[in-house]
Amino acid sequence: MTWTLIDDGNAIGIDASARDGAIRIPADALERALGWKLLDEGLCRAGVCVPVRDRAALTGDDGVDVGAVARLLERPLAVDVDERVLVLGASASDRATRLATMEAPDFTLPDLAGRLHSLRDQRGKKTLLVAWASW
Repeated sequence: MTWTLIDDGNAIGIDASARDGAIRIPADALERALGWKLLDEGLCRAGVCVPVRDRAALTGDDGVDVGAVARLLERPLAVDVDERVLVLGASASDRATRLATMEAPDFTLPDLAGRLHSLRDQRGKKTLLVAWASW
């Protein structure tokens, strides 16, 4: 079944399965989507390896547990099983670095008429953002 994995604003379709509260993807999809590869040294990307203490909790016959990968990378994971969407958030250290710059990340949202507006278009201007949620 195809799911959408969103990481750093990029969306990619991947095959995944949901079972027993875990979302599993094939190991090659992990590398294709996130650039991480499971090696003997651990979970590796671009010369950096994160040790994997419990390999059995991370991998199985049905693939790699995305939640376990997120925990290893110290990144939050949001999952919507009904919509088949996974979203990896930024790590705490990345968020701290961004907060230290006092610059908000760019985003684009529609107004009530459907016109798109990006935060980058407001740079240098005083801007009021109002957020609301029903919960």
